[in-house]
Amino acid sequence: MDNFNKNEVERIFSSAPFIADLGLEMVSIESGECRSRLVLANRHLQQDGFVHFGVQASVADHTAGAAGASMAKAGQIVLTSDFSLKLLRSAKGTHLECVATVLKAGSSLTVVESEVYCGTADDMRLVSKATITLAVVSPREAPGNP
Repeated sequence: MDNFNKNEVERIFSSAPFIADLGLEMVSIESGECRSRLVLANRHLQQDGFVHFGVQASVADHTAGAAGASMAKAGQIVLTSDFSLKLLRSAKGTHLECVATVLKAGSSLTVVESEVYCGTADDMRLVSKATITLAVVSPREAPGNP
């Protein structure tokens, strides 16, 4: 697709310190769709051994941002402006996988849906679903510009 902004998506995954610390990796990117993967460790769990809500939310949000950014114009970035996550079942397994799909790309707002799956290589189950609205903005070039 001619609107594909792969460089911005790669920047989103390579330049976010929190995402690197979390361990989230991009699996694939196409215009309007991003897939990511997180190998689970003890630090990703809550007190009862399930994947923490915050981890699922971060995976859903960041993957959605990448999907939305893939459709932004050169020089534009996307920032989350609204976020809703529904936990569908307890999440336990070896890894998370997320598929984020743009539902509507606009010039000022883009709406993305993320599905987060958890389990093992042989048994992945949908554990949460998010709807994310992204603001599409053109950042200022230099500090101090009005």
